[in-house]
Amino acid sequence: MRESGERLVKAGAVVFIVGALATVVTFIPLFFHLTPLPTPAYFASMLMPLGFLLALVGLFGSARAQRRRADAAEPAAAGQSTGAGSAAR
Repeated sequence: MRESGERLVKAGAVVFIVGALATVVTFIPLFFHLTPLPTPAYFASMLMPLGFLLALVGLFGSARAQRRRADAAEPAAAGQSTGAGSAAR
């Protein structure tokens, strides 16, 4: 099963790309002196930072989960090496 952090990173990437495309589309009329797009088109550009935030939250969540797994495995590994060292004496 995939981690929720991975899903958030992928979803954030998709939302970021949609927001980036919306940003490019909203600037085209300004460069070519065409009729400006309606206001909701400019709000779609705000998806870009939202996607970045989603990906960042997913990245931090995935890093925390990985750290938790490493911390949980650490005592087990330390117990095995300590036990082997005391048995050798």
